[in-house]
Amino acid sequence: METLVMPTLRQAAEDKSWRVRYMVADKFSELQKAVGPEITKNDLVPAFQNLLKDCEAEVRAAAANKVKEFCENLPEDSREQIIMTHILPCVKELVSDTNQHVKSALASVIMGLSTILGKDNTIEHLLPLFLAQLKDEQCPEVRLNIISNLDCVNEVIGIRQLSQSLLPAIVELAEDAKWRVRLAIIEYMPLLAGQLGVEFFDEKLNTLCMAWLIDHVYAIREAATCNLMKLVEKFGPEWAQNTIVPKVLGMANDPNYLHRMTTLFCINALSEACGQEITTKQMLPVVLKMANDQVANVRFNVAKSLQKIGPVLDSLALQTEVKPVLEKLTTDTDMDVKYFAQEALNVLALS
Repeated sequence: METLVMPTLRQAAEDKSWRVRYMVADKFSELQKAVGPEITKNDLVPAFQNLLKDCEAEVRAAAANKVKEFCENLPEDSREQIIMTHILPCVKELVSDTNQHVKSALASVIMGLSTILGKDNTIEHLLPLFLAQLKDEQCPEVRLNIISNLDCVNEVIGIRQLSQSLLPAIVELAEDAKWRVRLAIIEYMPLLAGQLGVEFFDEKLNTLCMAWLIDHVYAIREAATCNLMKLVEKFGPEWAQNTIVPKVLGMANDPNYLHRMTTLFCINALSEACGQEITTKQMLPVVLKMANDQVANVRFNVAKSLQKIGPVLDSLALQTEVKPVLEKLTTDTDMDVKYFAQEALNVLALS
């Protein structure tokens, strides 16, 4: 290996063509496993440092992507010393790299170093880097990648250390002009909520979750509805009854019919997680009242909602409250309202 393979590998790692160096960086973990611990220490560590400092952004990004894997596979007896002495200085430079792909690649793996380096090193050396990345204003992907990998750091130092810097970054991403960025942050919200705990969540993030329900992009409103359901599953029906349900039901009177429809979508998503009592006593009356809405789209969504929440309700509510409203909707002037009302009656076996 030392005599026949390594000369070629050393040459490839310093090749004049960046594409060759890129391939070395891209296959670095496989190479590391193939050559074993001794050659890794003597040859691959310096080669990896050079790739992390390469003049081509593509090469730096490919190497940055391998930082966690490379560090994990270092020999245990010298792992910490190699990372602290040789790898971390390069990583610190990459945090403020001029290329956003390099920064983004690093942000997607850097949090994994905390489990390798342990609590003290994480707080002293890595935490400042995470906080710098959370404040990266040029590149939302960097902030997203850090937030999406929070669970690694949470295991090592607990989320409180990060929470003060985390909040501004979350708020900015939640209001980002690109809707896909907003969508990504919504998807991490249940994970964050679980890590931050219910009190912190209510105090700092609850209003954000409600604001997404009236976003002008449908995909965001849909994801926000799904997010609420996951939060209720995490924090429980009682929390929902006190914090989420009143706000959702308040939207039933919104002048914008799209927001009124969002109320129905939320009720559909929340009914099962909230259980029979909350659904029957608090949500059902609002749905029934919306059966008289001026907009046909809202009325046929009422029929769909009644079909969706029907299985959660008790048979008395179905017979005395739901059935009369659906029967009335089957005589509506709008074809779609008639159709969905009849379908709901059939599915719920009320016709």
